[in-house]
Amino acid sequence: IGFQSFVLNYAINMKAWFVFCHQIITINEAKRRQSFSFEDEEPLDLLPVLMDPSALLEDTHIEKLSTRLPARVQGYPWRLVYSTVVHGTSLKTLYRNLMELDCPVLMVIKDMDNQIFGAFSTHPFRLSEHYYGTGETFLYSFCPEIKVYRWMGENSYFVKGNTDSLQIGGGGGHLGLWLDADLYHGTTSKCSTFNNLPLSSKQDFTIQNLEVWSFE
Repeated sequence: IGFQSFVLNYAINMKAWFVFCHQIITINEAKRRQSFSFEDEEPLDLLPVLMDPSALLEDTHIEKLSTRLPARVQGYPWRLVYSTVVHGTSLKTLYRNLMELDCPVLMVIKDMDNQIFGAFSTHPFRLSEHYYGTGETFLYSFCPEIKVYRWMGENSYFVKGNTDSLQIGGGGGHLGLWLDADLYHGTTSKCSTFNNLPLSSKQDFTIQNLEVWSFE
């Protein structure tokens, strides 16, 4: 009986030791794999949540744009508030869709040459007698890497909404981005506000599609 008890206790102790060692190996392996996943994998889970599908934005656009946004809007879901595909090509409709908003917006344009560019505005686009916005406003373009053009402090010509056009950036008779009432024709040129290069490959471009996203 004594020998049997010894064997039984030995087996129990060995099993416990095996389980203990296995747990250590499992924990260490988990930590090792976790470190690899953080170092090697793309942080796709850090992409902002889009509440609606986009006809223009791919993951790479979203990732690069999201890291350039002001910190106060990072982490908020993106909601599509205007799209030429959904709502038609009308600046008046764009103004109407944004009328109730009280948050920054991101405009995304795709021209007939399939180039993506646009603007971030600290205030929703609206009709105005004067320019509005703050120094967080910026222009951007993918060609194909993202180029962001921020406020230079030269003037405060951020955004101005007219019944027949929308303009972003200005100075010296040049507009950073100008769109007509039908959201079909546009113009882009270097302006003092952002010291930007033309956003499109052509100064006078034709809009293929346009989207406006809010952060709320």
